Amino acid sequence: MRANSLSLLRTAAKYAGPRSIAHRSGQYGLRWSSSEARQWSTPLAKTLAEAITTTGPISVAAYMRQCLTSPDGGYYTRHTTGHDQFGAKGDFITSPEISQVFGELVGIWLYTEWLAQGQKEKVQIIEVGPGRGTLMDDVLRTISTFKAFARSIESIYLVEASPHLRKQQAKLLSGTEELEEAELGWKSPCKHLLDCDIIWCEDIRFLPKEESSTPFILAHEFFDALPIHVFQNTASSSIPASSTILTPTGPITPKHGPQVPKNHWHELVVSPIQSPTGKEDAEEFHLTVSKTPTPHSLYLPQTSSRYKALSKTENSIIEISPESLSYISDFAIRIGGANPAPPSPPPSRSPSNTSPVSHSPPTPPFQKPSPSGAALILDYGPAATIPANTLRGIRAHKPVSPFTSPGLVDLSADVDFLALAETALTSSPRVEVHGPVEQAFFLSTMGIKERTERLIRKAKLGKDSVADIEETVKRLDIGWKRLVDRGPTGMGRIYKAMAIVPFADEKGTVRRPVGFGGDVVR
Repeated sequence: MRANSLSLLRTAAKYAGPRSIAHRSGQYGLRWSSSEARQWSTPLAKTLAEAITTTGPISVAAYMRQCLTSPDGGYYTRHTTGHDQFGAKGDFITSPEISQVFGELVGIWLYTEWLAQGQKEKVQIIEVGPGRGTLMDDVLRTISTFKAFARSIESIYLVEASPHLRKQQAKLLSGTEELEEAELGWKSPCKHLLDCDIIWCEDIRFLPKEESSTPFILAHEFFDALPIHVFQNTASSSIPASSTILTPTGPITPKHGPQVPKNHWHELVVSPIQSPTGKEDAEEFHLTVSKTPTPHSLYLPQTSSRYKALSKTENSIIEISPESLSYISDFAIRIGGANPAPPSPPPSRSPSNTSPVSHSPPTPPFQKPSPSGAALILDYGPAATIPANTLRGIRAHKPVSPFTSPGLVDLSADVDFLALAETALTSSPRVEVHGPVEQAFFLSTMGIKERTERLIRKAKLGKDSVADIEETVKRLDIGWKRLVDRGPTGMGRIYKAMAIVPFADEKGTVRRPVGFGGDVVR
């Protein structure tokens, strides 16, 4: 998200560089009275401060989750009359709103994958985090022109937690804000594919996994908004190592006592600032380093060799999003099926009885006889490195502190594409990952320039006034160039595309998808 402001943030980060968070031990165990006459910027800020006062500092992930999706004023779940999060009048503008060609090319990409996989039936179109529905509207409009592909689509699912955004999506995609209750959530007829309903649910886990279905999954600027945990590598002690002790019988080295300090991962946590400056948009919360390891700091940095490689690098900072890894694992399993279940241990016997102890059989992992479908992820973040110090806030197209005005500021962080790829490959043995590639490469090879030139020629032949034609031509020309701009802070360089597709055939033939170095396969 946040196409207008991301370049400003990148420029600032370039000169700020990585930084460690100094220990602020005075903040821990802090208790102060919330009954003081302190004015909070939002009701959610007051709620968060009172909760932290009671339970202690919270993780960055918990802070992000509350700021974005709290039912009591979260950024995406609130509804303010006359204000919209998206678009020129909101806080940020997304790629589909910059140019309609973006969504059209995504629809064409789905069509080319459908062709390459043998034009399967029972197709599912799934989008997570659909925003206002602009991308899905362009995708479905494009798909409707490919009649055979359109007929193969059995269902359309939108995963959306915000009631307000669901209504916006329904108005755009169905022509009405009235949603009918359904088994999985809500539904409404699709205006582009008349034989299909659009079904909304709050979590992708509610969507059934079907052995014979072919899911095509879209995640555009979705992972950047999922909560992250932040860890800093710190030395646990500054006490010097034990020295040799001289005794009448000779030197000895104590087996116990102070040892060489070892580095440990400590989690960065959020707590209120006790004495705010009182200035408008001043920070009300800040980051501190936990004095002791948290459950997350003991587990998450051990889940990848990439993190373990930094275990002895003092002050190194890493960001990990467990929710992102859970979603990408779900994508991979829907496409290729899960890993086979491990062998069952022999039945145990109770100490006082020789008969086996019965246990309920575990749920077998989801399996697909033939992998099918694809997932297309479009977001921003480094191609191979671990994100660090990337938590940001955006409001009215300008970068602001993520610790001011909770619920009114959009929060996001860079996506760890390599972590997504690793998780997809370990979650399903029958998928492969392509990318990430720069958005400029993906859109250019998909034909964004050629499609835009065709729209410009069509606009010039229209019957609109000269001023309107010039405005349309200017908008189309600026839009596509902005999407593929490869300058230091351009969208074409910062944004990346990554695809998950079925694994190569038994012969080991590698088929690169269109947009990732491959050609259309029929």
